[in-house]
Amino acid sequence: MLKFFNYDIVFSEIPNEVTLAINISGCPNHCAGCHSPWLWKDEGELLSESALMSLIHEYGDSITCICFMGGDADSKEIERLALYVHSLSHDISVGWYSGRSEIPSGLNISFFQYIKLGGYREDLGGLQSKRTNQRLYKIGKNNEMEDITYYFWGKTIKSE
Repeated sequence: MLKFFNYDIVFSEIPNEVTLAINISGCPNHCAGCHSPWLWKDEGELLSESALMSLIHEYGDSITCICFMGGDADSKEIERLALYVHSLSHDISVGWYSGRSEIPSGLNISFFQYIKLGGYREDLGGLQSKRTNQRLYKIGKNNEMEDITYYFWGKTIKSE
């Protein structure tokens, strides 16, 4: 089972969405230069369906997206929780920020509208850097993955 350390309403993690970002603890990646090393520890509140439902009801129509920030220790549980969010509301998008370099084998990406892949590399920077190894993908209806990382570069069109 996954635990979450905290959560916040954010406007910059998923482009054009008002996002409830849930910071999941127990990160196995331990990226050098990580901005949230406290999330390496396995502590916090259990990320259960009831905890998730409470957060959704608390914020209601003020959010358009829920983003799981982490959860690489149990990607199948992230998938299950994404499906649960959709069972409660088809109006809420679901995102997942993973430090993995690729989609875990067997993960059903159709439960997500956004997936960020790539561990943080200090020498390449985060999503705002054009040199970053990290990528944010928008998941289409046929599970096609459109790279939308360029939204973080201050443009709304892909750079050539």
